Amino acid sequence: MPSPFPGMNPYLEKPEYWSQVHKWLIVLIAQSLNPQLRPKYRVAIEERVYNATGDDSMLVGIPDDVVVQSSQSNHQDPSALVTVAAPSVKPMKIALPMTEMVVKEWYLEVRKVETGKVITVIEILSPKNKRSLEGRSTYETKRQKILDSLTHLVEIDLLRQGKPMAMNTQAFQSHYRIVVSRSQERPQADLYAFNLPQAIPSFPLPLQPDDREPIVNLQQLLHNLYDQGSYDLAIDYSQDPPLPLSTADASWGKQVLI
Repeated sequence: MPSPFPGMNPYLEKPEYWSQVHKWLIVLIAQSLNPQLRPKYRVAIEERVYNATGDDSMLVGIPDDVVVQSSQSNHQDPSALVTVAAPSVKPMKIALPMTEMVVKEWYLEVRKVETGKVITVIEILSPKNKRSLEGRSTYETKRQKILDSLTHLVEIDLLRQGKPMAMNTQAFQSHYRIVVSRSQERPQADLYAFNLPQAIPSFPLPLQPDDREPIVNLQQLLHNLYDQGSYDLAIDYSQDPPLPLSTADASWGKQVLI
């Protein structure tokens, strides 16, 4: 069954779904591009790994991409944590050691087959990139390295939550964004900004000069994802989406779901 929304489905932004949606999109983009790019290029699925603790771990969702390990502080002598105080002493707030998680995020690299050179990086942002301290810092460091290189960057943001990535442009507001940054045009880049009621725009995949650039139909891939993942069986549309909608968008959404 197809998604009832013509563009992004706001219910897919729920953390417990998004970790799956992220992987589905990565795989579907690779599957759709590889037949179009061969034999000169191939799309490879890569993985970024970092640690998350405390509140950051709440953004992960279902931990199928997370390895939980004990922090060093868990091995302290329990007796060292015990204090004796008179009843009249007021307690003070302290921070306890939290479980540490090894977070794994997938992204795509378009590589030239002959040399293995990375031509384009495709990133799909996660809540950890947009909200958590470690996740955002890790991604921003990599993002800047790409922008300082000869590699093209495609950055897909299908999440209303969190702080958008930095752009040197006039202030604007939109629910979702796709940025296509061609190395030879920097600091200029193409921004596809769109809102919940709109269809997700298609965009060209930047390659080397004189190459035919395939068009990425992200909207169709998202519809395929929704159908193949049977999300119509998982999502309860009688509930509100995970992130509140404006009055106008909520009214529009109710009409869509009728």
